[in-house]
Amino acid sequence: MNKSQTLEDFYNFGNSCLPSDLKKGIGHFNIFNLQDFIGENTKPIAFNRRLYFKITLIFGKSRLYYADKVIDIEEQALVFSNPQIPYSWESIDDTQLGFFCVFTESFFQQFGSLSEYPVFQPNGNPVYNLSKEQAEHFQEIFQKMFTEINSDYVYKYDVLKNIVFEVLHTAMKLHPINFITNHQSSNGPERVSSLFMELLERQFPIENVNQQIELRSASEYANRLNIHINHLNRVLKETTQQTTSDIIASRNLKEAKILLIHTNWNISQIGYCLGFEETANFSNFFKKHMDVSPANFRKQMIV
Repeated sequence: MNKSQTLEDFYNFGNSCLPSDLKKGIGHFNIFNLQDFIGENTKPIAFNRRLYFKITLIFGKSRLYYADKVIDIEEQALVFSNPQIPYSWESIDDTQLGFFCVFTESFFQQFGSLSEYPVFQPNGNPVYNLSKEQAEHFQEIFQKMFTEINSDYVYKYDVLKNIVFEVLHTAMKLHPINFITNHQSSNGPERVSSLFMELLERQFPIENVNQQIELRSASEYANRLNIHINHLNRVLKETTQQTTSDIIASRNLKEAKILLIHTNWNISQIGYCLGFEETANFSNFFKKHMDVSPANFRKQMIV
C-alpha cells in the first residue's frame, strides 16, 4: 500500500502553493472546484490513507474503492473521507464535475469533535447517492463556502465551520434512522463499546510489511481497557450482537482483503502483519471466513 498522504503531499500533487497555515502547524481548511483540480483527463488516484478530512460533491459516473468495499457512483453523490480509512477513486465518465473541501481536525478545535459523527466513523456511511434536487441543494452549500472563503470577513473561518456542519447534518438527515443509536452513548455499555472500537481501529491501516498489529485476542483488548474479559464480551454482545472475537476477526479479515487486493505483498507477509506467526494459520483463518484461500481470493479480485 502507498504511504499515507499528508496535506503537503496533496498540495504538491495538485501543483498548488503550500498555504502558510500548514507550515505553522495550525488548523487548515480549503475548498476546490473538482474539474480545476483534476483536469480533463482524469487518472485514478492511488489507494492510500489521507491524513486529513475531505468532503466531495461529485457529478459523473465513477467508482470508489473504500477500505474493502467497491462503491459505484452512477450520477451524483456526496462522499466523506477521513484519516482512518484508506481509499482510491476512479473516474468512469470522461468528465467529472463537482467540488470538495479538505480540512484538519484541529481546524475544529473547541468547535466540535468530527470523529464522533457517523459519516467519519469506520463503520459509518461514506457515500450518499443523491437525487438531482438533493445535489443542487448541496451545490448551493458549497457555493456558500466559496463565497465565504473569498470574503474579507474577519470571522469567516468560524462561518465556514458552521457550513461544514450544515453539510454533515443535512447528509445525515437523509438516513436518520441509521444514526439514532450512535448518539445514545451516555450509558456504560455504549462507552465501553465505543472505547473498544476506537482501540481496534487504531491498529489500522497496515502500511508496511514490518508493521504488525499489537493486540490480537479478546483478552488483550480487555487488559488494555482495564476490564474483565467477561464484562467486555457481555457489553459487546449487548451493543453489537457480536462476540469480541467475531468483531476482531471481522476487522482483521477486512484488512486482509485490502492488503491482498491493493498490495503485492506475499501471503506470509500479510499474515505476519495481522498477527499470524505461521502462514498456514493465516490461510486457515481466511479460508474459514471466505471459503477461499488468500491466494485464490487475490487471483479472483485482480483478474
